[in-house]
This record gives sequence, structure tokens and C-alpha cells, in this order.
Amino acid sequence: MEQRRLGRTDLRVSVLGYGCGAIGGLMVRGEPAEQEKAIGRALDLGVNYFDTAFVYGEGASETNLGRTLRALKVDPIVGTKVRIFDPQRGDIAGTIATSLEDSLRRLGRDSVDLFQLHNPITLHGQAPSFTDAQILAEAVPALRRLREQGKIRHYGITGIGDAAALRHVMDEGGFASAQIPYNLLNPSAAAPAPAGMPDLGQIIDHAASRDVGVIGIRVLAGGALSGSEARHPVSAQKVEPIASGASYAEDVAAARRFLPLVEEGHAADLVEAALRFAIGPAGMSLILVGSSSTAEFEHAAAAVAKGRLPEAALSRIAALRAP
Repeated sequence: MEQRRLGRTDLRVSVLGYGCGAIGGLMVRGEPAEQEKAIGRALDLGVNYFDTAFVYGEGASETNLGRTLRALKVDPIVGTKVRIFDPQRGDIAGTIATSLEDSLRRLGRDSVDLFQLHNPITLHGQAPSFTDAQILAEAVPALRRLREQGKIRHYGITGIGDAAALRHVMDEGGFASAQIPYNLLNPSAAAPAPAGMPDLGQIIDHAASRDVGVIGIRVLAGGALSGSEARHPVSAQKVEPIASGASYAEDVAAARRFLPLVEEGHAADLVEAALRFAIGPAGMSLILVGSSSTAEFEHAAAAVAKGRLPEAALSRIAALRAP
């Protein structure tokens, strides 16, 4: 498995990270034996980064990941997150510290490698988002204290919100990473926005210029880039789009526009095309993929192992995307 440097950190991460979220659902709703099998197989394939958060099953993901890593007797790179809910907005620093302590308890760890703020950052700061000024004045000092205490090695953000606000916190906040949506449907984090899609302001280039490691999220648009509306029983049965179309069904329909990539031999299937596209930007450190089964993740790893899409495929994508 290819490894890349994660921004300004001392970490080298596998280009494919294991997402323990609720959409794929295995690490939230799966059976312990299958969870151990999937994590063990991911490690065998060279994956060394595992992403979780309290909001994934209200702590179930963290608990299950911690139990699984202990059972396998391994200590890979682990990242988790804090999301500040409306009743907690008056105590940003206290919420961040308490959330980390609870996450460490569920994971069974004394520290995590990466701790990320999981709220949007916007110019207006309307809930659930915060302004860039709030993040710099209240969240960053709290994160720095946790790092000084040895409870986190690095801290990051989820790069959703207004591009101008995100650029400001990247410039001033000392963030090591940013989780940023990037996929075939909406590549505007690294290129001009397609018609009808939210514009993420080519934020990947700005992050790279500030040595902020980019973690690609929603690389399969919640599963829509499989080209199918069918859902695995373990997966989330309802998926809300993030930085893509108005609905999951619309995202699936948009994904099917890229089927010529498969028909013409550029990729074996849409999932392969989507994942190889997502690892393409020079500023991308890794992408996160969740799964509902071990087989799904093995399929993703095999796709990523083929490397970035060649120029011929990228040219074809541009043509398919054109109005």
C-alpha cells in the first residue's frame, strides 16, 4: 500500500484509510467477529490509518474499534473527532476537552494521533457551524492544550463550510489536517465546480500550500458512486448528500453518467474509477473508505492499488462532465 506524508505531521499514512463511520456501518452495526476480520484484513493490506468519531453510532464506532485493536494486539494510527452540538456552544473549550476524554475511554487509549473538529466553519457561524474567528479564539487554544498534555499528537478540521473561512483557519490555526469532500461528482475542492454543484473553492490547493494534510472524504458520495441505490443491510439505509446533489437518488443518477469509463476499459467498475480519481490530486494525503463487509473493503484496496487514473481517463471524465 502506497504511503504519503500527512501534511506537517511526522506521520506517513496509507493512501487508503479505513473509515469506521455509520454509512458503511460495519464498525457501528456489524458483528464483532466480522469487525475483527475486516480490520485485520485492512492491516494485512497495508492500511495504517483508522478514522472514527463519537457521532458514529453515539460512541459505538469508537468502542468497537478500540475493542478490535486490542483483540488484534495492534497499534495503528488512529484519528477521532469532536462535534459541538447546539447546547454546548457556550463552552467550546470545555466541550472539546470532555469529548476527547470520553473518546479515549471508549477507545481504551491514553492518546490519539489526530483529533479533529467536526463542525462546518463558515463566515456567518450559524449552527451547527462556527465562524473562523470562534475557531481561532476558542477551539484552537483548547486543542493546543490537549496537545501539550500529550493527549493528542496533532489536531485538524473537517473542511466543510465557506472556503474563505476555511482558508483563514488553515492560515492561522496550526491545523495539521483537513477532511475535505472530493469525488467524481463534485471535484471543486481541486478544480472548478461542475454546474449545479456546491463550490468548495479549490481548497485542497490552499491546504497543501499551508502544509495541511488533506484527508479525502465522501469519495464514493456515500455509496452513490457505485451507480446503485441498493444498500447493504449493515449500512445506513438513508444517506444525506454532502457537497454533492440534492438527494442520494440524484447522486446515483449523476454517477451513471460515468459508466462509459467502465464500458471503454478505463476502470473495472465505477467504484474503481471513483477511488482512483480521488487519490489523484497532488495535495491528497489519503482517502477514507468505509465498508459494510470485509469484501467491500478488499475491493476498494484492490482499486487503489492500481494507482491514479491515467491522463486518458481524466480527459474522458472531463468530456463526460461537460454540459
